[in-house]
Amino acid sequence: MNKIAWSIVLISSVGLFSCGQKLPPPTPPTPVNLYAVKLQQVFYYDKYPSTTQALSQVNIYPEVQGYITGIYFKEGDHVKKGQLLYEIDKRLFQAAYDQAEANLKVAHGNTVQAQQDADRYTYLNKQKAVAEQLYDHAVITLQNAENSEKAAEEAVKSAKTNLAYSVIYAPFDGTIGFSQVKLGNMVTVGQTILNTISTDNPMAVDFLVNEKQLNAFESLEKGKKDEPDSLFTILMPDNSLYSYPGKISIIDRAVDPLTGAIRVRLVFPNPDYTLKVGMSCVVRVHNQEATPQMLIPNKAVVEQMGEYFVFVKKDTMLPPPHAGGAGEKKEENKKETKDTDKEVKVPTPVAIQKKVQLGQTIGPNVIVKSGINEGDSVIVDGVQLLHDGSRINSANKKPSN
Repeated sequence: MNKIAWSIVLISSVGLFSCGQKLPPPTPPTPVNLYAVKLQQVFYYDKYPSTTQALSQVNIYPEVQGYITGIYFKEGDHVKKGQLLYEIDKRLFQAAYDQAEANLKVAHGNTVQAQQDADRYTYLNKQKAVAEQLYDHAVITLQNAENSEKAAEEAVKSAKTNLAYSVIYAPFDGTIGFSQVKLGNMVTVGQTILNTISTDNPMAVDFLVNEKQLNAFESLEKGKKDEPDSLFTILMPDNSLYSYPGKISIIDRAVDPLTGAIRVRLVFPNPDYTLKVGMSCVVRVHNQEATPQMLIPNKAVVEQMGEYFVFVKKDTMLPPPHAGGAGEKKEENKKETKDTDKEVKVPTPVAIQKKVQLGQTIGPNVIVKSGINEGDSVIVDGVQLLHDGSRINSANKKPSN
């Protein structure tokens, strides 16, 4: 019996202890700051990585073989069309030209002699005073002499061309690069690159746009829209703004089926030769969108698996949280009335997660294309502590404007 009594006492003690233990208090609402979403006119640029290109660029090859005997420019300088650049040893070509001229004179003399003989035999043939065979031979000799003279004339042209090719001039105005040959180097036709020259004013800037933007750029190319002076500008590699605005020049003929992108070319004045071929720049296209946009702070956006979300305040009717223990509940149960089954609910602000589509980033803010509406209260601080349905507290905070 003693053992049974002690067991009853122990069970009663454990029950009393359990009834007196309190439940943990509920998680308090997360303090947040809010931003009132409104439509506003936004001024910004669409930016595209780009590369500078020459409108025309050629490699200079020799047209004749020989040794370099003259270099007449400073590497990296701006050269004019027709300016002397290189000279290849011309002595052999000059000698060949002189020989061709001499051969032409001999051929011309033979033609004159053959013409005189042909005239004489023609007269005698009419008088029946010479054999027909001698007349025929004289006519054939004249034809051969004339053909030989024509061949000599072509030989002179060829020798003259080779002599001219021994001196190399700039094909157009532009910037010339480092010489690939030095004085005394042997150069070979069609193999040795002497140098590269490219146009430098104006300069082209190429960049890629998505095919969805093609219609807008085609409208700009055809002049369907009024273009402001600053429609196309570029940021230099050091992030400085280039002094001159550009104009759209060419849109490529086809869209790349793998990337869905198409190349667009702008042309910029380059009077100071600041732009060099192959520079990495950023094209800024002044946005022509006249519709007001929704702009929110960038810190309000949460990225998850490549998608973007924001938290929006929403008032929801929830029951009040209970902080009392089981003992207190037991006492309350004694005061039950007919309305005890009806639990009172109060409006409670909670955070609702919404997926958004973002547009251009403008400083600390970002444009929202869809997912929220004008007038929504977006949570901008404390988003790291939130999840969908979290209770929030903004009682001491005022919505930002």
